[in-house]
Amino acid sequence: MESFTDYRAHRRLPDLPLAAASILGFWLFYFATIVIRTWLIDESLAWLGSRALGCLIGVVLTFLVYLVLSRAARESIRIQIVAAAIACVPAAAIFSTFNLAFAVHQPLVERTTVHQTSGGTTVIQSSRSPITGERQRQLMLRLIADGLVTWYFFFAAWASFYIAISSAARLRTAERRAAGAERDAQEAQLRALRYQVNPHFLFNTLNSLSSLVMARRDEEAEAMIVNLSAFFRSSLALDPSEDITLAQEIEFQQLYLDIEKLRFPKRLDVRIDVPADLRTARVPPLILQPLVENVIKHAVARTAEPVRLTVAAREEDARLILTIENDRGPAETAKGEHGTGVGLVNVCERLAARFGAEAECGHGPLPDGGWRVTLSMPLESHA
Repeated sequence: MESFTDYRAHRRLPDLPLAAASILGFWLFYFATIVIRTWLIDESLAWLGSRALGCLIGVVLTFLVYLVLSRAARESIRIQIVAAAIACVPAAAIFSTFNLAFAVHQPLVERTTVHQTSGGTTVIQSSRSPITGERQRQLMLRLIADGLVTWYFFFAAWASFYIAISSAARLRTAERRAAGAERDAQEAQLRALRYQVNPHFLFNTLNSLSSLVMARRDEEAEAMIVNLSAFFRSSLALDPSEDITLAQEIEFQQLYLDIEKLRFPKRLDVRIDVPADLRTARVPPLILQPLVENVIKHAVARTAEPVRLTVAAREEDARLILTIENDRGPAETAKGEHGTGVGLVNVCERLAARFGAEAECGHGPLPDGGWRVTLSMPLESHA
């Protein structure tokens, strides 16, 4: 219940700590200037008590201006500026009247008289006389007018300062929320795209398993089931929004290729070319999986000749370049033909979601037959 009350108070008085700190800072600075002025011109310190009381009243009046601005903050900044301009008028008038009350409390002015003696000596005498009548009225009007203008700009200066820093704080908060929402959306997209891979992989693997069962290759089918279980046990432990090392990614692909080698022992030739210094590079998990599957499905499974599958990595201008290629077999299949249509599209979308414009995804036929897919992304190494 206490936290809910604090939340409601925060909603009623936004930026209260910020406003309180700025109000106290303004008036403490003003009081410090009075103390320094009094010390420099060697005036009586008796006035400091009344000045301190005046500063306290100023703090209260400035806080009342803040209450007006806090309500106007629910609208637009333009409304807040207009509210500040209006609210500073009565605050300045009240504070000017308070200062005038102290001036009236000491209504005597010093009058200086110069006398010349018979001996040629000049005598200066000072005396005090009360301010009365028309002169007192004019003096009071002048003090009110001067004080109203002076203190209006003082309150307006604080209001401008508060509006500026509170607006900047709200802008930073909005930017953090927007960045958080964008990050959450990106992670959700990465998870959705990543979770497409498992059903796609399972669909293709079950087709391979079905082929082994129909061919009565029971030992190969049993080994495939064991490997399939190991692959899913490892891949399901991955966080879709967290990158893994390239070495881990290659291990996952080798585990999958071990499954497919049971089906195509004489037709599948795998070559892995990853330099040792790139094995710690960070990549999205299972980013190569749909591409390797495409080679198996659209090249190895559709030809009776051996097919070489090459997975290679290199560094180029502080970027990680991954290539997956097959040296023979059909280049690609029509969209949706004999499959779910995930493959390359999923990989390119995941790279774009993870790295934005810094990612590149290209593909095309090789001069001597076959197909190559090239992935480019910023090189980030695991410390």
